[in-house]
Amino acid sequence: MQSETVETIAPAVRPALPMPLWEFVGMIAAMMALNALAIDTMLPALHDIAQSYGLQEANDQQLVIFAYVLGFGAPQLVFGPISDSVGRKKIVLGCIAFYTITGFACMAATSFSMLLVIRFLQGIAASGIRVIAVSVVRDLMGGRAMARLMSLVMTVFMVVPILAPSLGQGVMLFAPWQWTFGILGIAGLLMMGWITLRLPETLPAENRPPLNIGGSFKAYKQVLTTRVTLGYMCASGVIFGALFSYVASSEQVFRDVFNKSETFVLWFAGIAGALSIANFMNSRIVERIGMRRVSHTVLLGFIVLAGVNTLAMIQFGERLIIFYPLFALTFACFGLIGANFSALAMEPLGKIAGTGSAAYGFMTTTVASFFGWLVASRFNGSVVPILEGYVGLGLGCLLIVLFTEKGRLFGSRDDPEYED
Repeated sequence: MQSETVETIAPAVRPALPMPLWEFVGMIAAMMALNALAIDTMLPALHDIAQSYGLQEANDQQLVIFAYVLGFGAPQLVFGPISDSVGRKKIVLGCIAFYTITGFACMAATSFSMLLVIRFLQGIAASGIRVIAVSVVRDLMGGRAMARLMSLVMTVFMVVPILAPSLGQGVMLFAPWQWTFGILGIAGLLMMGWITLRLPETLPAENRPPLNIGGSFKAYKQVLTTRVTLGYMCASGVIFGALFSYVASSEQVFRDVFNKSETFVLWFAGIAGALSIANFMNSRIVERIGMRRVSHTVLLGFIVLAGVNTLAMIQFGERLIIFYPLFALTFACFGLIGANFSALAMEPLGKIAGTGSAAYGFMTTTVASFFGWLVASRFNGSVVPILEGYVGLGLGCLLIVLFTEKGRLFGSRDDPEYED
């Protein structure tokens, strides 16, 4: 395993990985996991945060998540062109340093408004980390090889949503809820050391376009006028709204609907585990079957599963024994959609991978969080409005994919021999 390089994954001529494959996958997953850690670790603390600051509205605690996601979205549009022009390593180290500082700063917030501002700033820092993580992968590979590696990354990455709520709940057994944010600062320090010692610059100087407004505008114009890139970015922005709505409302769902507050972290981990298994499955089948065949089929499955769960809750009542298996299968679909949509969107972009990664990240965070907020804010003590929202998001995503593919699903346009 340690001697495996990118040539093992993709026959195309690309630079060798700068480290063993297992370490590269782990590093990219850890960079992306800083974002998941910043969202999931404090989920068990949301109720305590609401009580500590005396929040009056039932869903106001969700703003701890959405303030961070709001900061996470748009700045990616800036970090992308900058990283394309000056390189990856300096930018990511600066962003991780700021992420670390804001993690510790959250502990000192004296009001809920201050906490939300700091969380917004922390999201900005995390946005740069996410852009660089995807850009580094695209610097070294593309196509199905990228989809496979990103699936491996997501398989490792999903360990964080499985463990993070338990980590947060464990911390709260010995320390106040503020330390669920302190963990983020500690994680940032460890990540800075790893990258400093092991990750070289992956974008050669000769491949960097000059940094100027005109060049950035031209790069974004290329992104927005590339049909496949724009289509799969928009489709991802819609379908990922379901993921954000789940993260924001999950603690309330399991506490208020199913009376499982004490075991919430276990139920949450089960969903994340299903996602991780699906990501690993995708890494095993995508190079053989193709990104479009896999993701289009599973998107239809997402819609059907969400619809069946909605009808089951209406017909039989909100019973966990029915809801949970269907819900886990629904969210497992993300493991077979996310990496493939990302690879499809990034494949045509080549040297402007940073810009493309930034635009894709904006769609799957800022736009997705808006849809997620629309769905999560409908929570009224019942899961039915949320499940109905998932059906709507799935149908919206399907329409965008149909438009992008000119009405053709399950195609093999990602095959090398395909011509538009």
